[in-house]
This record gives sequence, C-alpha cells and structure tokens, in this order.
Amino acid sequence: MEIKIYQVDAFTNKVFGGNPAAVCPLEEWLPDSVMQNIAMENCLAETAFYVNEKEGLRIRWFTPTVEVDLCGHATLATAFILFNHENFQGDTITFNSRSGQLTVTKSGDMLTLNFPVDTLREVNSIPELEEGLGVKSIKTFKGKTDYMLVFENEDQIVNMSPDFKLIGKVDARGIIVTAKGKHVDFVSRFFGPQSGMDEDPVTGSAHTTLTPYWARVLDKTEFLARQLSKRKGDLKCKLIGDRVEIRGQARLYLVGKLFVDL
Repeated sequence: MEIKIYQVDAFTNKVFGGNPAAVCPLEEWLPDSVMQNIAMENCLAETAFYVNEKEGLRIRWFTPTVEVDLCGHATLATAFILFNHENFQGDTITFNSRSGQLTVTKSGDMLTLNFPVDTLREVNSIPELEEGLGVKSIKTFKGKTDYMLVFENEDQIVNMSPDFKLIGKVDARGIIVTAKGKHVDFVSRFFGPQSGMDEDPVTGSAHTTLTPYWARVLDKTEFLARQLSKRKGDLKCKLIGDRVEIRGQARLYLVGKLFVDL
C-alpha cells in the first residue's frame, strides 16, 4: 500500500526552523498499530493523519510511542498541506478530534489555530521534577495532560539541562517550563520523554496552558511567546474566553510516499 507523506516545519517562516511534523492524508483509517509504527519510523515529535469522514475532516496525532489528545504544530502543518497542496477550498478548516472541534484560518501565509483552553490547577511541587530539572520552580500546575512549572527568569529556562530519565517517571504527557520573557511576553520549553521525545521544539498545544496562565499574571489577552528549544519558534497567542488563538507560519520540507504492508 502506498501512502502520501508530507513533512512540514511549523511555527517558522523558513525550513529547518520551528517544529517538524509529518502529515499523511488517508482515504480511510489504517489500523492504529500501523499508524503508530509509521510515527515511530518517522521519528518526529508528531505524525498527523487525517480522513475526510461524513461528518467532516478528522485528525489524529501520534508521537513515536503514543497517540495524543491534542497537537498544535502538527495541526498547523496539516492545515498548511490542505490549503497549499491538497486543494482545500476556503480560508477556514474545521477538524474533528479527540479534543473537540479545532479550526485553522488562513490569512496570507499566516495560519491561526483556535483551540480550547486547558484546565489548570495549582499543585504541590513534585520531587522528581525539582530534582530532574535542577532548578527550583516558583509554582507548579497540573493541566489535563501536562505539568507546568513557573520559574523566576528566562535565563533559568535557557540554561536548564534536564535529567530526562528522572522527569520521565512523572505520569504526564510532558512537562512545560516557563518564565516571563526579556524580549517577548513569556518563554517556555517542553520536555516529553514520557511521550517519546526528550524535548519538543515548538509545542502549540502547550500554549493552551501557557496563555490563560500568563493572561492572569500579566493582565492582558494578547501575547508574543517564544519557545527556547534549539530550533526556537515564535507564536502569537490570544485568549478569547475559553479558547486560545495561536498564530504561526509553516514551510514545506518534503513530499514522498510510504510503502506499507497491511
């Protein structure tokens, strides 16, 4: 069986920046085990698959080891492919997903995700995270799938060198670390050894957690955010009630075919 595959760098205006994602358009769903093996073989933070069902487009996301409930950069990448390479007509795409309906709107080469905000509650510090990150946080929060730790300054985020084996013992999709930015509103990094990726370059879904938190702290609703991975990425975020808009660009890197025995 031949399957078309694209690779897209998301949340960047140039190739080799932002966060790479694979996108596989499908006529019908493959067995879950096959999609998981494709994601493992791709060895990217996310591989997105979509099918045009009776109810509309449905999207699913796989890391190299697990299927996840929400992924921003792979949704951005999928919309980029639909708009530019799969003949989608119109300026707004609605995806059905595990996290409900998600929309992506095109304006020039800028794409805007509209995602539900995360639910966030403050919790006690977690010894494995304090030790594994090597820096003491100011506050610790638990979202639907991730922990978020707040730190005093951007330098602590930049210089953080986690013990991935230790933080990987914490039951979560991943760990968000954040602080107020020097040149942007806030900065972050995302560590996900539990999900098969030690560090994710630019994590759109993490900004559904970050944006409502910083909205309360900074008393504003629009932000320029920067994820401080090696590849780096800038995101424009806006809190609108119980939704978050996340804006970014994307660039095509690869088009190819997969050959899979079912």
